Amino acid sequence: MTKSDTDANGSPPHEKPQANGVTNDKGSKVENATELRRRAEECLTMSVGDIASLPAADVGRLLHELQIHQIELDMQNDELLNTQAELETSKEKYIDLYDFAPVGYLTLDPSGIVLAANLSVAKLLNNYRNDIISKKLSYFVHSFDQDAFLRHIRDVFSTTHKHSCEISLRTDNDMPLYVRLESVAIEDENKIRCSCRTILIDITKGKQAQDELLRLSRAVEAFPSAVYMTDINGNIDYINPKFMEITGYTREELIGSNPRILQSGETSKATYTDLWNTILSGKEWRGEVHNRKKNGDLYWARTSISGVKDTQGRISHFIAIQEDTTHEFEVAEQLNFQATHDALTGLINRREFERRVEHLLSTLQGSVNVNTDVHALCFLDLDQFKVVNDTCGHLAGDVMLSQISKVLQHQVRLCDTLARLGGDEFGVLMEHCSLEHAQRVVLSLQEAIQDYHFNWEGHIFKVGVSMGLVAITETTSDLSELMQQADAACYIAKDRGRNRIEVYHKNDEDLARRHSEMQWVERINQALVEDRFCLYAQTIMSLDGCQDEHYELLLRMIDEQGQIITPNSFLPAAERYNLMVKLDCWVIRKTFSLLSVNPIFLDRLHFLSINLSGHSLAENNVLELIVTLLNETGLAAEKICFEITETAAIVNLAGAQRFMSSLHTLGCQFALDDFGSGLSSFGYLKSLPVDYLKIDGMFVKDIVDDPIDYAMVKSINEIGQVMGKKTIAEFVESDEIRTILKKIGVNYAQGYGISKPQPFDQLLDPSG
Repeated sequence: MTKSDTDANGSPPHEKPQANGVTNDKGSKVENATELRRRAEECLTMSVGDIASLPAADVGRLLHELQIHQIELDMQNDELLNTQAELETSKEKYIDLYDFAPVGYLTLDPSGIVLAANLSVAKLLNNYRNDIISKKLSYFVHSFDQDAFLRHIRDVFSTTHKHSCEISLRTDNDMPLYVRLESVAIEDENKIRCSCRTILIDITKGKQAQDELLRLSRAVEAFPSAVYMTDINGNIDYINPKFMEITGYTREELIGSNPRILQSGETSKATYTDLWNTILSGKEWRGEVHNRKKNGDLYWARTSISGVKDTQGRISHFIAIQEDTTHEFEVAEQLNFQATHDALTGLINRREFERRVEHLLSTLQGSVNVNTDVHALCFLDLDQFKVVNDTCGHLAGDVMLSQISKVLQHQVRLCDTLARLGGDEFGVLMEHCSLEHAQRVVLSLQEAIQDYHFNWEGHIFKVGVSMGLVAITETTSDLSELMQQADAACYIAKDRGRNRIEVYHKNDEDLARRHSEMQWVERINQALVEDRFCLYAQTIMSLDGCQDEHYELLLRMIDEQGQIITPNSFLPAAERYNLMVKLDCWVIRKTFSLLSVNPIFLDRLHFLSINLSGHSLAENNVLELIVTLLNETGLAAEKICFEITETAAIVNLAGAQRFMSSLHTLGCQFALDDFGSGLSSFGYLKSLPVDYLKIDGMFVKDIVDDPIDYAMVKSINEIGQVMGKKTIAEFVESDEIRTILKKIGVNYAQGYGISKPQPFDQLLDPSG
């Protein structure tokens, strides 16, 4: 090798200097870094003279080792720089993780002073971090949680175990902050617990949810209705106390059982099928079920059941709310019974009777069994019943009617409908009964009444009965025609001697004549169309000397020739053929119209009485008409007093209560007319918002000579006064009667002895 092929150290130019014993040959020994470092350090300690005395080969070797050591130092320095950069990055990440962690991190000393806190703590407390550090954490704790917090600090520094507690903190925004503290003590090199690490976890939402759940649980526990919950299979896993109270079962008996233990067998299977189909489809089911308590008693439950879904949207439970509606159901049944039955006899009333007849007629339309669908209707009117009333009074008459109704009930078939149509009139509907068979039935009724004897205080009475019988076939047009036919036949029976049975035949001349008498229906309707009615008024005098004006309005018809027709001529037909509502509405409209255009008369008027029939009490249209007219005219409601007969109020008690209460709330007044005629209404009087009792004139007119009538009037007046109601006596026909009434204490008097009825127009405009 030539000199140009080597460098100044004798090494080839393309090779790095290597230390002694370090070669590039495979299998050569490579000295470790520690040995190289040692040799390099020895070289650095050699003096210049020592180096100069070394052979050139050794000097080259030393330089080569120093170069290698320098390379190693450079590599180590690079590695240290990289490690330092990584540490800085890790530190920044740790600081970020520490400061912005989802929970608060605190370092506290044994006295609870905050030594360090992350930004999450500052955010939770709505404070700057510098305002938190060096303060006692107890400063932020609510007063009622101070003891719990201090106890927590003592426990933490008494052991190295982790301790937890839940407290509430005060924040600058006054928002409630509930937190859980989890703390553990930190020991120094001397094993002294000089501080503690505390994690502060915001549990506000969970606490609020827990409190809400607790409030909800308490509300359900105190809920006035029964509540129970079942799993998807219908097994009960929760009940509230009300459920146990209603059913009589204990919690142990109910939890895990199925609600079918309450089934009474009174609720149809169709109801339960509908229930399950509804709730399994995710909808709410509402309905009434008839359940059985533990003691065997039945009760009605208004129930609503719906599904509870889990987070996946699947039904996991069912929740049911039940309300014991037994009393409500019984009251509804009672009101329904009162609305459809006669209060005196317990038989169905005229309205319900006509409803059933009308339903039967509707089934005949288009019937394929023309020959078999034959029915019959019979009207019964007692003969000489007035004798009992006139001889022994209405109380005796009421007792007799009650007894006769029982006699009739024992004779009719189970499938027949017996009704009291009013007064001493009865009706029998015989379904699927030929006319021939119906004649045998009514004959047995006639014989039973003939065999009946009424005994009252030593007086014995026998009564007969006149009957009108009519067949019901597919040719029967409507209810009105059928009732007219039966009514006509009944009256013919009376005309032909009473106590007999007459069958309606179209060609009977007497029936035709009676039928013609019923043409009042057509005349009434025509008079309504042509506005041929007018109002009369009769004075109601105050017996205490008050000069206030009170009147009762009376209806009159004007015939085709302009003559005045008294109500005795047309009102019975109107009552019988359901025209009273039309007449009542005409009177109401006319009255409001006249009062609204006569303000002078209205100012001096104390009250004006308007008669209402029993039919109107059951008509919502009549109530709506009155309310509408009060609003439209602006008339003071207290100026209007509606008169309702005692019989109408009792027969339709539920309707009367509803009607009267609605208008009484608006200010209208009410008078109970003919009071005392039935003597069966005292028990109901408390439930009717009545302001005036009109004592039946049959007691008043003979009060001077008849001590019984005197006692009756006196008793009725005293009862009315005790109940806070004013009394009005009818049929006051003399000054002597008026004097006695004033002495008794009756408030008002009305009759020909006070004033005869006069056209209402003359009162409104005396100059006219």
